[in-house]
Amino acid sequence: MSKVKIVTDSSATMEQEKIQELGIHVIPLTVMVDNVIYIDGVTIDGPKFMDLMAQSPSLPKTSQPPIGEFVELYNELGRDGSTIISIHLAETLSGTVNTARQAAEMADANVIVIDSHYTDQAQAFQVQLAAQLANEGKSADEIVAEVEDLRDHHTHLYMGVANMDNMVKGGRVNRVVGMVSNFLKIRVMLDMYDSELHVISKGRGNKFFYRWFDKFMEDLKGQQVTRLGISHASAQELADYFKESLQPLEPHLHIPVLQTTPIVATHSGPGAFAILYTTK
Repeated sequence: MSKVKIVTDSSATMEQEKIQELGIHVIPLTVMVDNVIYIDGVTIDGPKFMDLMAQSPSLPKTSQPPIGEFVELYNELGRDGSTIISIHLAETLSGTVNTARQAAEMADANVIVIDSHYTDQAQAFQVQLAAQLANEGKSADEIVAEVEDLRDHHTHLYMGVANMDNMVKGGRVNRVVGMVSNFLKIRVMLDMYDSELHVISKGRGNKFFYRWFDKFMEDLKGQQVTRLGISHASAQELADYFKESLQPLEPHLHIPVLQTTPIVATHSGPGAFAILYTTK
């Protein structure tokens, strides 16, 4: 019986041990800082990227993997007759999933491409579930059905943005609005659904984040949480506080606290964080 193999891209933030344990194949995106191109997770990691971004006068530029890399990997993995399930960050955030679709048509292998509708650990939750099911011997159809159910009905992503500089540089926020927001120390909370980020509240200073988190904790108590992760862009202290508060509430869960990838940090900016979880 042919196997099912799992591919994702480097925007899926997860522990390296988990990637190796589950046999996940990761295609890296690239990021350019001051005209120097770095390979995400290969020639640059999160902390080094945050340092370079802080020193750069312009916003780093992220790029999806070349289509040839996808085709080559798909052909290699499918040589033994295996089916490949390739799960990628939301199409609204990157063209990576469309490149994967084009490569799937060109490859000499059976490839199923899934738009995760998310990024970071929310994307990784789907990837890890797919790999676990593949290792259990589930069929490709069974895996796709469970991944899509997790994506569509059980995944939650909340993100806090502490600094508007990157959104101004990227043209997402008017320069004057960004300057005023930074001057007033405006913080923004967003959630992600339907592949889009939506602003849910705003406030001044980091105390706003703590107030939001207190309410979040109360809301979480009524839910059956199955996976939980915290990601951040140079917001270690805040992320650690969240974990210390959440772990007693969910003692049965491993809660990874991870520096997000350069791909995500480019858009979120320094001081950002995300709390990501799935439910039954």
